[in-house]
Amino acid sequence: MADFYEQLMGLDRVEASEEWVTLGDAALPPRIALQRVAEFVAPDWQSPNAPQQMHVDVLVENLDVAQVAVLSLGARLLDGSDKPIGYRVYADPVGHPFCLVTPEGLA
Repeated sequence: MADFYEQLMGLDRVEASEEWVTLGDAALPPRIALQRVAEFVAPDWQSPNAPQQMHVDVLVENLDVAQVAVLSLGARLLDGSDKPIGYRVYADPVGHPFCLVTPEGLA
């Protein structure tokens, strides 16, 4: 999962062990930290029985261009989230939902 977010967000690994990875910029405070979970249960973005656990919004200029990039990294578009303007909801390779958001989607 760290590889996915490292590429998605253009971050570097500033700390890494078998149990913990911190992504960010060595000159700035860490931006995201990921911890290994022994009994991981994949989230379901529309079900309270398997909550999200985390959610990341990534600002992009063009949803269609960004979608090609995230799908090539292993993400998948979630059902009911295909919006032409503003935002789209995806799942990372292990199932955590995240959004691609355009400036129009912030308004």
